[in-house]
Amino acid sequence: MVPDDAPRVHPVEHFLAAGEGAKAIAWFKIGDHPCSPAGLPAVPDRSSQTAIFLLEEPCEGPEKGSRNGVGLHPGAVHCGVSLPRSADLPDAMSVRTRFAPSPTGYMHIGGMRTALFNWLWARHNGGAFILRIDDTDQQRNVAEAIAPILRAFRWLGLDWDEGPDVGGPHGPYFQSQRRDKYRAAVERLLAEKKAFKDFDPPDVVKADREVAEREKRNYLNVRRSLELSDREIARLEAEGRPYVVRFLIDRTRTVAIDDHIRGRVEWDAGLIADPVICRQDGSPLYNFASVVDDIDLAITHVIRAEEHLSNTAVQVLLFEALDSPLPQFAHIPFVAAPGTTKKLSKRDLAKYQTNPQFKKLFEAAEAILTPLGLSISEALNPVMVSFYEAVGFLPEAVLNALARLGWSYDDKTEHMERNFIIQHFTLDRVVKGAAGFDPDKLLAFQEHWMSRLTTDQKVEGCLPFLVQAGWVQTPLSGEQRAFLARLVEALGERLKLFGDILRYDEYFVADEHLVYDEKTFDKRLRKPAEAAGLLRSFRQVLATREPFDPPALERALHEFVAAQGVELGQIIHALRVAVTGKGIGPGMFDCLALLGRERCLQRIDRALARL
Repeated sequence: MVPDDAPRVHPVEHFLAAGEGAKAIAWFKIGDHPCSPAGLPAVPDRSSQTAIFLLEEPCEGPEKGSRNGVGLHPGAVHCGVSLPRSADLPDAMSVRTRFAPSPTGYMHIGGMRTALFNWLWARHNGGAFILRIDDTDQQRNVAEAIAPILRAFRWLGLDWDEGPDVGGPHGPYFQSQRRDKYRAAVERLLAEKKAFKDFDPPDVVKADREVAEREKRNYLNVRRSLELSDREIARLEAEGRPYVVRFLIDRTRTVAIDDHIRGRVEWDAGLIADPVICRQDGSPLYNFASVVDDIDLAITHVIRAEEHLSNTAVQVLLFEALDSPLPQFAHIPFVAAPGTTKKLSKRDLAKYQTNPQFKKLFEAAEAILTPLGLSISEALNPVMVSFYEAVGFLPEAVLNALARLGWSYDDKTEHMERNFIIQHFTLDRVVKGAAGFDPDKLLAFQEHWMSRLTTDQKVEGCLPFLVQAGWVQTPLSGEQRAFLARLVEALGERLKLFGDILRYDEYFVADEHLVYDEKTFDKRLRKPAEAAGLLRSFRQVLATREPFDPPALERALHEFVAAQGVELGQIIHALRVAVTGKGIGPGMFDCLALLGRERCLQRIDRALARL
């Protein structure tokens, strides 16, 4: 709500355009508009990211018809700056979107993309994003099951304005707590003869379906119960005869919507069976409960996956029957498995593990999860958002990748920050076709966003993995933190995920516990006849070299090979395997300096003793 003492602003050229004689109220990010009045006190909203100004008189703006502008009054022309809409702005549409997950115990990556698009549309328009829990299954521990879902939202930085943990004026936000609302809606539809009690037993309904199948026609329920008188209905109820409540479809009409993604979509209502909206036990069915909730929560935009398009005709009729204006619909493409047009699903996990497009992601994850005592499974896999947090992806990378699944700003921009996406997200740029999940592209996004971090930020990101593996304990000493910073810098671009730090156990294990890659040990130390002698001789150099830092160690090795008359490759590979147990890693001289003189000497002795 705009405070009474909000500062008054006189017309400023190119500030905001409004129709003649109108007064306008605008709110926007401070500094977003090129003509924001300098030094003017702002009235911050609840996010402290926007300021509200009042215009005493209309003013003209140069960019009429700009798609980024928002007209606040009839006849308004647009400025070339995004102005979010708000419920507190007169004559402005208040956008309210929702995401309604079932408490499954995990957050599907495709569902997260749907939630993101809802969140982006709400934030782009200065509206509200509502999180509603469809917990109609009373057998589940809801609090335990929604915890991973809420964690996924928080990890990605997707806040919700109403819902679990935050409340709101339209609660409750759990379907299990809204039974009275569904019952009231059912009773209303029954009273208005828009629904009826169907006493046909399940075997009769099944027989009707089988007849329709044999006759190769759409199943339409037989409305036998509509022929019952009120007295007959009362008698059947008194006898305890079970019944369901069906919504009465007007089969003489066409149902149509103008979908933001699909365009004009029409259904012949004459082909739609009367849907059950209330079971025998009084519990509501999805189509019905969803509509009641959307009405009660004042949802303006229903943005959901395309598989829900088939539900829409019945839902449109339910909105009308309950005398509610229709929300706008946008059925976005589902997220497809790599190289297919089939929906990404954890049921196909075994197939994904042999899919070449998943190979790099699975290999990276296994190298990280194994030291943690974890593995890829039905409980932790790339179909789940928690997987990406578990292996050390940056939320910025996953958010960027999800935003690009079916939406684009233009035909060339790939890397986008959160605020950029919010500013430019529009439903008209969402594609119709299936959005293919690309693990390699996701890893590329990760590399980009990781490269923007400072060394200290990378250390902080790696630290939880080292603690979880038991390799370090917190709080770190100044010496330990400095060592980690040096290691992170030495790893450079090899550190693609925070969890990649666990690939380099050689810097954390005791010398006597260093594990050698036997195949590499044979190749670099056992087979070359000169390897042991050269390694033994260079050990003497390392024992006295000062200072023991990368530049000095590099000079020492070059001087050594020159004096010995050998090639660098004849010693450097054997040296790496001896001190790290591996054939690859960061720069050789960084490795030596990180381990320090005493550890290098002890490891060389241990390697030589194995020959």
